[in-house]
Amino acid sequence: MLNVGILVFDEVEALDFAGPYEVFTTAVRMHARLHPGQPAPFAVRCIARGLAPVRARAGLRVLPDADFESAPPSDLLIVPGGVVDGALACPATIAWIAQAAARAATVASVCTGAFLLAQAGLLGSSGPVTTHWEDLDDLRSAFPALQVQGGPRWVPHDAAGRLWTSAGISAGLDLSLHLVARLTGQALAERTARQMDYAWRPTP
Repeated sequence: MLNVGILVFDEVEALDFAGPYEVFTTAVRMHARLHPGQPAPFAVRCIARGLAPVRARAGLRVLPDADFESAPPSDLLIVPGGVVDGALACPATIAWIAQAAARAATVASVCTGAFLLAQAGLLGSSGPVTTHWEDLDDLRSAFPALQVQGGPRWVPHDAAGRLWTSAGISAGLDLSLHLVARLTGQALAERTARQMDYAWRPTP
């Protein structure tokens, strides 16, 4: 079982975190149907700086499953986007991202979550990076050393496929399904997308 930790913070874009949450939890349900009695492939948690409700963008309130101190190590860390100004300015959040990523086998961002990965020192100049089309120029300006690419909806930052960035909402869904395929097999990813009635685009 792989621990999937999804960061949540005030002004997070709801579907940036809820989309991956739905993908990985639906994959757990579909795995149980396909392989009764076998261990679940994922344990999924939303993690925040504290245990108080987080106010997502547009006002949705989210109750975290764990805080930075109580969360178990994540095998797969998902860093969503939204209005990230507050998270970027929070030393505790940036430090936790860096620490959690160092222990994770796979790290992925959705949309402006790429700014948080960059601020945490996780994105270097040797691999491509992407984000929402509207924020590409801001990412280039804020982190001029990055190889920011428009066009691909999600890209691996390294040859090993340990670090990924994606564009906006639906790109995060597609990347999450891609990670399900990488980690558990194509069949489960396809069954998950079908269950969600989602037209998965398996190539970027």
